Amino acid sequence: MELSELRKKIDGVDEEMLQLFLQRMQFSEEIGRHKADKDLPLLNRAREREILSEMTAKSGALEKYTHYFFEMLLSLSRARQIELSAGGSKIRAQIEAALAGAEELFPQSGTVACQGIEGSYSQAACDRLLPRGHIVYLKTVEAVFDAVASGLCQFGVLPIENSTYGSVRANYDLLQQKRAAVIRSTRLCIRHELLAKPGTVLAEINAIYSHEQALGQCSRYLSSLPGVQLIPCGNTAVAAKMVADSGNPHAAAISSHSCAALYGLEVIAADIQDSDNNYTRFICIAKEQAIYAGANKISLIVACDNRPGALYEILSRFSALGINMSKLESCPVTGGNFEFIFFIELDASVREPAVLAMLEDLERSYENFVFLGNYAEV
Repeated sequence: MELSELRKKIDGVDEEMLQLFLQRMQFSEEIGRHKADKDLPLLNRAREREILSEMTAKSGALEKYTHYFFEMLLSLSRARQIELSAGGSKIRAQIEAALAGAEELFPQSGTVACQGIEGSYSQAACDRLLPRGHIVYLKTVEAVFDAVASGLCQFGVLPIENSTYGSVRANYDLLQQKRAAVIRSTRLCIRHELLAKPGTVLAEINAIYSHEQALGQCSRYLSSLPGVQLIPCGNTAVAAKMVADSGNPHAAAISSHSCAALYGLEVIAADIQDSDNNYTRFICIAKEQAIYAGANKISLIVACDNRPGALYEILSRFSALGINMSKLESCPVTGGNFEFIFFIELDASVREPAVLAMLEDLERSYENFVFLGNYAEV
């Protein structure tokens, strides 16, 4: 049979499949309305397993392809039922209030809490996110969360992950505990330098101070300095100031170029990070949700049962709507017994009705579900 003839036959099958698909979706919509009337859960996992088992048993050598086909078909049906059942949820009211309460454009000024001191990368992130902001420097990231929660500061800025060294797990733990709203994010290209007092040479250095993330991001360079003590501290700028203020002529700090001039230090070695493509992502938090124009990223916390397929049930909701998941991070539940929650980031907007309906379904389906925010990254 010629290729053109085969394609005509496939076109005919596709047309029949389309009509059957539309018919099946219509029946699925009717079932969804019935479930809504009877206040029944939209997900019936036992029924879905029964369909998958029956269909794959009839498929012979194409069993795995049939399983995938019907699995996606069931996800699409469920997504449509979710969309039709939307409304009246706590999260919908929360998001509508956030949309109504926010200005059209993200503010350029305000009081913003930042961990560290002048010259820190967090300060640079504050300047990018709120160019006319008044920065309040605090000793710890937890103090940043507390300043925002108490109303002392309108905003807080903190690092959340690095492209080389991974997530700042302590800050994810604080997001889990404090539940602040994420309203903006940005990425900074990080260039680390080894700084010391004027006249110090590399061979004389026996101790290097910096934040543990910076030490990790420079591990390759540091491995070439045997015998040098690595001392973690709260912030790269704090490390530079400690070296400048100390009486130790053999101490150095891994910090930014701006800190050299700021604290009277010299650059012993430049660009010592492991990768030239070294970026740190910072988030801006607030006490209340606010969704500004251009918001296209969503951050969530979800906890699911520890059983086969439980995480897939969450992820299939995103796949059915064509939503890209840009991050999936598992974190242990504080005080739990090897229980985990998931931090999820999606490329999506709550202004899309299907996305908002999907979030409502997650809220109904999972007791431990938190909407952290819908925001733009700049």
